[in-house]
Amino acid sequence: MDVTPSGRAVTAILDDAVAGRRISAGDAHALLLGGDLIELGLAAHEVRCRHNDPRVASYNIDRNINYTNICVYKCRFCAFYREPGDAEGYLVPREEIGRKIEETLALNGTGILLQGGVHPDLPLSYYQGLLRYIRATYPEIHVHAFSPPEIKFVAKKERMSFFDVIAALKEAGLMSIPGGGAEILQDGVRKEVLAYGKTSADEWIDVMRQAHRNGLRTSSTMMYGMGEPLSSRVEHLQRIRDLQDETGGFTAFISWTFQHEHTEMADVPETYAHEYLKTLAVSRLFIDNIEHFQTSWVTQGKKIGQLALAFGADDMGSTMIEENVVSAAGTSYRMSQDEMEHLIASAGYEPKQRTNLYERYVTREDTAEQAAKYMGSLTPENRDLASSLLPVVS
Repeated sequence: MDVTPSGRAVTAILDDAVAGRRISAGDAHALLLGGDLIELGLAAHEVRCRHNDPRVASYNIDRNINYTNICVYKCRFCAFYREPGDAEGYLVPREEIGRKIEETLALNGTGILLQGGVHPDLPLSYYQGLLRYIRATYPEIHVHAFSPPEIKFVAKKERMSFFDVIAALKEAGLMSIPGGGAEILQDGVRKEVLAYGKTSADEWIDVMRQAHRNGLRTSSTMMYGMGEPLSSRVEHLQRIRDLQDETGGFTAFISWTFQHEHTEMADVPETYAHEYLKTLAVSRLFIDNIEHFQTSWVTQGKKIGQLALAFGADDMGSTMIEENVVSAAGTSYRMSQDEMEHLIASAGYEPKQRTNLYERYVTREDTAEQAAKYMGSLTPENRDLASSLLPVVS
């Protein structure tokens, strides 16, 4: 894959991207090296408005339920995992997962993101049973679950293909697959940070390909800022765009910066907002076949997340009722639905809650009945997230 900077003038590259003419990987590399932040943002915003309603910025309400922190892999960038046998290791009981879902519904939520470490003792039947329990007990909730490393490990454990594991999970109730575990899709980087064992770049892509072949939509992600060269980031973007050309199965692209506290890479310099916004803008200009781009306010903070709406993003992502992986690395943000809508409105957009796969918008009236039904499930630490604007349900 040739990602050598193209040598073309930045203005010519931006003119092509804004006009809807596809730019090359070399062009993207040139933009990352020499593009002016404001010029990139203006161009990315024009492209964003071509794909999405210029007046609207969307968000969703869901919850990251990390069902286990036990993991057989030891990624150097991860502060979340615990080795098998560690006293701090856990596997969340099914009943507790149910309680967390009920609290999500009480907060006008529409879905959960269910993923965890790669637990060595969990067979395919565990995941099938958990999915069937959720679908039978909470049919209102969208189940976005099990990233490529989890699926790869189950496939290896059960001696099944990626396609067949995903088909079995879909039959049990899986509705879409998150883009976790991508980090940087370049094997040299993956080996350096000890992520290659959980999936190579080709394996991550193939899990997503097989998900799309099974009729499941997935998200795509990139975590960067681990000391990797810009060429590796460009290779990652090329792999994502190529698979989207092939399958059309990605709903969104989400990128965020490495959070280094409490990891084995604590000496890696922090990646600041300037580089985050620049990378977001170039991603929007290069990946011309994915409609939705999310901000990463969870790592960058609320104000930079808000600003990202002017650098190519059209969606603020989740209100993040619960998140354990990034917070384990020392970064923790949360917000209520009211605050999310205030941030979007003050940035000049009409805030609209969406479903997890962007199929439609959701109003508070749509979710009021379920919120009232499960209001008693709210825990003291999350009562401040309850909307003050809920309609009265008689």
